[in-house]
Amino acid sequence: MSDAMNYRIVGDDMQMVEIRLEPQAAVRAEAGALMYMENGIEMETGTGGGLLKGLKRMISGAGFFVNVFLNRSQTPKSVAFAAPYPGKIVPLTLSSLGGEMLCQRDAFLCADPTIEIEVAFTRRLGAGLFGGEGFILQRLSGSGLAFVHAGGTIVEKQLQAGESLRVDTGCLLAFAPSVDYDIQFVGGFKNTLFGGEGLFLAKLTGPGLVYLQTLPLSRLADRITAAARVPNEERGVLGGGLLGGFLNDNQE
Repeated sequence: MSDAMNYRIVGDDMQMVEIRLEPQAAVRAEAGALMYMENGIEMETGTGGGLLKGLKRMISGAGFFVNVFLNRSQTPKSVAFAAPYPGKIVPLTLSSLGGEMLCQRDAFLCADPTIEIEVAFTRRLGAGLFGGEGFILQRLSGSGLAFVHAGGTIVEKQLQAGESLRVDTGCLLAFAPSVDYDIQFVGGFKNTLFGGEGLFLAKLTGPGLVYLQTLPLSRLADRITAAARVPNEERGVLGGGLLGGFLNDNQE
C-alpha cells in the first residue's frame, strides 16, 4: 500500500473506508475494525514486530495484536473497515506531514503495514496530569497512509509559528510533533464551579497542523450515562405515560 492507494470513504455519520488492494498488497488494522473482505484476501493476526511493540501499542490505546489483510489473489480485491462510533474517518498521508503525527488514544483504525504505531508521552507534567489523555498518546510514524477515526465532525487548523489555540482536552484528535502541547487552567471561581467546561483547557502553539473533533467519545458516553440514570417514572411521563393517559381519557 502506498500514498497513491485506491480507497474510498463511505457514509456520513457512521463511516467506513474501503481499500482496494493490488495482488500481494496488504493493509494492517486495529482488531475488531473489519467490516468485510472479498475472496482472495487472507487475514493474519500477530504482534506486528514482537512482544515489545505489542506492549507499546497496548499502552497507547491500540490492541496488543494487529490484523494484517493480504491480497493473495491475482486480481485487485477490496477490504473495508468501519469506525466504532459515530464520527468521521480521517486519512493521514504521513509523507506529507513530516512522517509523524501524534493522536489521541485509540484513534488508529488502519494503515499501510509500514506505519509504526507506538506510545508517545506528553512532554510536560501539567499536560500529562490534566490533559484528559494523561501522559499517553499514539504516535503514528512512517511514509505511507494511515486512517484514524474521531467523534462528530473534523475541524482542521493550520497554526502559524507562535499562534495559539485553546481547546477542550477531549476535542483534540491529532497534531503534528512541531505543535507545543500544554495545559492551561480555566481560572475564575464561577468559571471553575459553574462553567461546565472542566478545570483545564489544552493550549496548542504552532507551527503545525491540528485536527479537532466535535464529539469526543467521553462526552458521548457521559450523555448516555446521564440518560440511563433518568428514573423510570420520568421516562413514562416524557414518553409512553403522557401518550397512554391521553388515549385512556379519550376512550372514556
